[in-house]
Amino acid sequence: METTQFIWFDGKMVPWDEARVHVLCHALHYGSAVFEGMRAYSCSDGSSSVFRLHDHCTRLLNSGKILRLNIPWTAERIAEACLETLKANKLREGYVRPLSFVGCGEMGVYPGDNPVNTIIAVWPWGAYLGAEALEKGIRVKTSSFARMHVNTLMTKAKASGNYINSILAKVEAKEDGYDEAVMLDTAGFVSEASGENIFIVREGVIKTTPWTSILGGITRDSVIKVARDLGYMVEEQQFTRDEFYIADEAFFSGTAAELTPIRELDRRVIGAGKAGPVTKRLQQEFFRIAKGDNPRYASWLSRYSL
Repeated sequence: METTQFIWFDGKMVPWDEARVHVLCHALHYGSAVFEGMRAYSCSDGSSSVFRLHDHCTRLLNSGKILRLNIPWTAERIAEACLETLKANKLREGYVRPLSFVGCGEMGVYPGDNPVNTIIAVWPWGAYLGAEALEKGIRVKTSSFARMHVNTLMTKAKASGNYINSILAKVEAKEDGYDEAVMLDTAGFVSEASGENIFIVREGVIKTTPWTSILGGITRDSVIKVARDLGYMVEEQQFTRDEFYIADEAFFSGTAAELTPIRELDRRVIGAGKAGPVTKRLQQEFFRIAKGDNPRYASWLSRYSL
């Protein structure tokens, strides 16, 4: 990955190579951390903006609440710090990663009174699933690993420990020659991917997994609102793998993936095997919004200038 100059660490700008933690940090051993991912975009007027910054920072605090991490910062202060970090690194566009984690102190599963530290890192990052993926789409497979049950791990927390489930699925998919994994919930319905939410399109209706076994994606929420504003029918409804096979279109949504078409699932071609018309229209509108070219959604953008 391409590094930058500074990382925000508990209120101070620290040189990238000096942002360190001890090897006995609780989060390193037990996954006791929560994080967010957001993108900064260069806007057509010369400024930059972070897409739905305050919503991401609020979700970070909510994730901490679910895990009973006492994050010593408000969502507003973390949002300010994200912009400060982008400016300090002179980054007009790129990826933003806040992380709050249980630090050093007592060892053992119970974190006790260990401090909760917070960092914010930023770096340049292009298309997560490849430069051609946004147009041509990607090949995916149904994972042998189920998405965790809602009472096994807290699915509404963007918790670091939860991502072991995602790592297993992603590694399996990549080693089998695919770009990404589709994960089913413990009842056998389509849940989400290793780091993305899932949409299918069939007979003009857009369908996405309801807010049950999934992390409630902020890009997912944006797609639903924009699609409805454009006149599409959107249903939040459970669907099966074989319904996915016969979809006219399908795509992933997420901060990293943005809106990435799915051209193939389990060796079945989806629709025309490339980005379909609904996916393309939503992609175009999403990027117009993120780059500040649609004033209707101006409240979703946190602007800054270098």
